[in-house]
Amino acid sequence: MVNKVINIGLIGLGTVGTGVVNILSEKRDLVSAQLGAELRIKKIADLNIAGSRDLDLKGVQLTTSAKEIISDPEIEIVIELIGGYEPARSFILTALRNGKHVVTANKALLARHWDEIILTAKEQGAEIGFEASVAGGIPLISSLTLGLCANKILSIYGIINGTCNYILTKMAEEGEDFEKVLAEAQAKGFAESDPALDIEGIDSAHKIAILASLSTGQFIKDADIYQEGISRITHRDILYADEEFGLTIKLLGIVRQLDGELDVRVHPTMIPKEHLLSQVKGVFNAVYLVGDSVGPLIFYGQGAGELPTASAVVADVIGIAHNIKNQVAGRVLKVPFDVKERKKIKDITELRTEYYLRLSTLDQPGVLAKVSGILGRYKISLASVIQKERSIKGAVPLVMLTHHAKEANIKKAVQEIDRLSCIKEKSLFVRIERLEEK
Repeated sequence: MVNKVINIGLIGLGTVGTGVVNILSEKRDLVSAQLGAELRIKKIADLNIAGSRDLDLKGVQLTTSAKEIISDPEIEIVIELIGGYEPARSFILTALRNGKHVVTANKALLARHWDEIILTAKEQGAEIGFEASVAGGIPLISSLTLGLCANKILSIYGIINGTCNYILTKMAEEGEDFEKVLAEAQAKGFAESDPALDIEGIDSAHKIAILASLSTGQFIKDADIYQEGISRITHRDILYADEEFGLTIKLLGIVRQLDGELDVRVHPTMIPKEHLLSQVKGVFNAVYLVGDSVGPLIFYGQGAGELPTASAVVADVIGIAHNIKNQVAGRVLKVPFDVKERKKIKDITELRTEYYLRLSTLDQPGVLAKVSGILGRYKISLASVIQKERSIKGAVPLVMLTHHAKEANIKKAVQEIDRLSCIKEKSLFVRIERLEEK
């Protein structure tokens, strides 16, 4: 029997907001039966509220003022879907301080103001849901906070930006370079007209900041994270990695718990092509993690889009509504932040791993000797060297795989190599991760 009505206020009626309205409308009877209460959208705030929409908004009050939702005493759950830092931050904090529970998909805001928002929710006895902030419809946040709460998360490797994964997949499949595939992605709506947020690793850094914070129990912000994008990757790098070394290139967000330190970073990474992450194609997301008790797990699904993301938003709403109905909402904050000692985040220059190097050199005697000499001075040993014969713009690619080396030494060596007169363009190095289950 359904006798309680839980009122919702929605701020932002864009793509995801539209999906939320549709799901709550289409699944109204199912949700009510499972919850034992009715979820009702009382008000929607959007700057373009007069725009035509194919939505059932009967009985819903429309406004251009988010303050009407935040201050409405009958609204118990506020959904924020406008994105950005301000006014979203102010809306969320005010809603929490007004005793309302909040659901958001705003990964950029959480990554920058994580501690302020989480601690405000805790102080006010309010709940904050953000399942949709990472990996769209994949139930990753709830798995970390509930399903895996008995585990220390040893490592996370995530393909968490669909735009970059689409571009790298197309480059691999069609043999085209970055600029052409990016333009195609923009034409199909998979990339923004200004794609920097995606292709430079910024979006992935926002998301990995959230995953790192949840899995380590300390506040980690996007500014703490080394980030590097995919714009310098060519189809030749993808081809060489595959055919010569059995590796695939993915943009990964990485979190590892080391002895006394944390390793948190975002960058293009070569991984074994037999690994499950290598099989993730197109706009799909996947997160591979290892827990000390559960071992390796992989989460796979759609990381963006109207309905997958809206599904995650609605899941948070239903979870909070269940707690409201049972009068336990906000009593226990599910986000684990009681760590007494803050671990240092390892500087990228201290990283030790294998590296892929691609140099563009003149085809003349002595080049390899000069390059090897520089690498040797920086204690970098080579596992494999391949000199490609095909001339590209008057130069030939020299491709190398190193044994484990220190990042600081790799950077210094590459800078010195690039000053040689036989080097025709800036050299590229890509980090390699073997994804061992430990």
